[in-house]
Amino acid sequence: MARSAEELKRAWLSALAHERRASPHTLRAYGDDLDRFLDFLVDHLAGPVDVTALADLAPADIRAFITLRRKEGLGPRGVQRALAAIRSFFRHLAREGVLDNAAPRAVQTPRIPRTLPRPLSQTDAVRAIEEAGEGAVEWLAARDAALLTLLYGAGLRISEALSLKRGDAPLGDALTILGKGRKERVVPMLPVVREAIAHYAERIPFTGAKDSPLFLSRRGKPMSAREAQALMQRIRGALGLSERATPHALRHSFATHLLAGGGDLRSVQELLGHASLSTTQTYTAVETSQLLETYTNAHPRGR
Repeated sequence: MARSAEELKRAWLSALAHERRASPHTLRAYGDDLDRFLDFLVDHLAGPVDVTALADLAPADIRAFITLRRKEGLGPRGVQRALAAIRSFFRHLAREGVLDNAAPRAVQTPRIPRTLPRPLSQTDAVRAIEEAGEGAVEWLAARDAALLTLLYGAGLRISEALSLKRGDAPLGDALTILGKGRKERVVPMLPVVREAIAHYAERIPFTGAKDSPLFLSRRGKPMSAREAQALMQRIRGALGLSERATPHALRHSFATHLLAGGGDLRSVQELLGHASLSTTQTYTAVETSQLLETYTNAHPRGR
């Protein structure tokens, strides 16, 4: 009996989770994209979607799906991710010997213009951390200041920071981080970061095992990325910062300010956990654009 598309999808997601070690976010996003694709195929093919139907798909069928999603408002990045999910699904089917269809590989991925990271200035980054520590509830203020100090002082992604455990505190001179693609990197911890984390850890009002989350919500649950976004939204309002002042902007600030201070590109790449040096090189463009802006504003003939 032929396996249904739903069965094949479940097996693929299981492989992504356990063999490829995909993050929960990737699993959700890819699962949603494939669900939309399979739903589309039911109408597009006017019949059930099984192994035979998937094996017979042509590039034009996949392009028809992308055209529909574009009409629904999906942008280039969304299209890129949807195609990545479809290709991953078909690669899995080929590895498992279910079917081998090259159609997804024949569909061109849209080009996405590379945008420059948007860091905060050194002054605004420090102001944001100071404002975070001014909350009315002492332990929450300590938490907020510790989190932002960690993001700016170590260049962590918000997901990496929130994955820290109670047993990680107090921090040592360096911390091993498991980043994107399950890639480990060792990040030095500045004294100011270690002090902020220790200050917070001493004030946590909830008990917890060593493997429980370090950063907690007001009710003692694991702190979410949404709460970190809300924190930065409050700080933007209090300090009059632009919309670019987000948790991730502190990571951008870490990299940009290191390079501006004389840090070499390879070292910054290692600290950020970038797989490609070209990704890190975007920060040199930020530094150059800021230098040109300063030059234009300051030079008598630039006005």
